[in-house]
Amino acid sequence: QLQFVESGGGLVQPGGSLRLSCAASGFILDYYSIAWFRQAPGKEREGVSYISSSDGSTYYADSVKGRFTISRDNAKNTVFLQMNSLKPEDTAVYYCAAGFVGTGKAMFPGLYEYWGQGTQVTVSS
Repeated sequence: QLQFVESGGGLVQPGGSLRLSCAASGFILDYYSIAWFRQAPGKEREGVSYISSSDGSTYYADSVKGRFTISRDNAKNTVFLQMNSLKPEDTAVYYCAAGFVGTGKAMFPGLYEYWGQGTQVTVSS
C-alpha cells in the first residue's frame, strides 16, 4: 500500500519553530522530487518548497526563504521541512507531495503523484 504520512504540525507562538516530517511507504522516495505546499482557509494551495531528486537542488517561495529548510533522508524514506521564525501568516494546512517534477515546474501541484494527508500548522500567541 502506497502511503505518504505527515507529522509534526501543531500550535506555536510567533517566532517559534516546527519540523514537519513526511514518511513514505510502498514507494522509494529517492526516485522522486518532493515539494511542500500549504493551504490557508479561503486561499488557494501554494507552493512552499521543493527539493529535486536528481541533484538535490532546492527552491523556496519568497515568503519563506531564509526561514524554512527542506531536506530528505533517503535511508529513512522521509522528507522534512524545518520551519523557523514562524509568523501568523504561515498558518495553514501543510502537505507534502512527491512526483517526477523538474525544477522549472516545482510549484505546480497538479504534477505531483503522491500526497500526504496534510498537517495543521497554527502560529498564534
